[in-house]
Amino acid sequence: MIEGIIVKALSGFYYVAAEGRVIDCRARGRFRLDGSSPLVGDRVRCSLDANGKGRVDLVHERKNWFIRPAVANIDTLVFVAANTNPVTDPFLVDRFSVIAAEAGCELVVCVNKTDIDPGDRLCEIFVNAGFPVVRTSAETGAGMDELLSHLRGKISAFSGNSGVGKSSILNVLLPDAHIKTGEVSEKLGRGKHTTRHVELYSLGGDTYIADTPGFASLDVMMTNAILKENLQYDFPDFDPYLGKCRFHDCAHLKEPGCAVTAAVAAGEIGESRYASYVRLYEMSAQHKFWEYKDL
Repeated sequence: MIEGIIVKALSGFYYVAAEGRVIDCRARGRFRLDGSSPLVGDRVRCSLDANGKGRVDLVHERKNWFIRPAVANIDTLVFVAANTNPVTDPFLVDRFSVIAAEAGCELVVCVNKTDIDPGDRLCEIFVNAGFPVVRTSAETGAGMDELLSHLRGKISAFSGNSGVGKSSILNVLLPDAHIKTGEVSEKLGRGKHTTRHVELYSLGGDTYIADTPGFASLDVMMTNAILKENLQYDFPDFDPYLGKCRFHDCAHLKEPGCAVTAAVAAGEIGESRYASYVRLYEMSAQHKFWEYKDL
């Protein structure tokens, strides 16, 4: 038996990286019967028949998995933002930070295109919120070593509104992958989506980067709905104030004696972050968390 990781899935074939090679595999029929088809990112056990053809026999327990894009076991989500064409709305990062928290992933905020604009406002918002923030330039290579330090030994996926330079960053990190990039429309301030299937690219040392069409377009669907009551726990900058409100079931909206809104008024929680919380709370209350589309 061979242990490996699925790095690509296409047309019923699963490509498993194992023992220094990639094995083309089919999956056992029982996976289709019980609705548990393997996903890119799955740690699997496979075997070879007498003709050298591979078969996925076992999928190990997953850390997490997403419905759209279909990928599993993501350790780190990197949100690529920019303060120049296209300018990233901080709400997009906040929304994705909740997705990361619900999935048990680390979120790294990558402010790209710093050779054009340093993105000071974006950096300030998310450093103050407690997230790792890396400034990069795919054009000059600045910040790439620091970004790599957050990816080592993990499976990571990149997201961000189109045109911010996700594929350009991946091409710097993975020069042999030749990932397609799309030009940014000056009129619309957005780029063309270029990725069509989920694939893991190896950096060696059990380090993989996922290039995914779903994450790239912010069209992400998790396995469970995000409940409005739990949303407060997905904002790490709220942590010091939770449990200190006058009412134990405080929603941190307009209730008297709310420690969170008092912290916002005192400048201890960023106004932008709190505005995103209110907006996401309203979306979750209407079960519309997933309806937000790319700008």
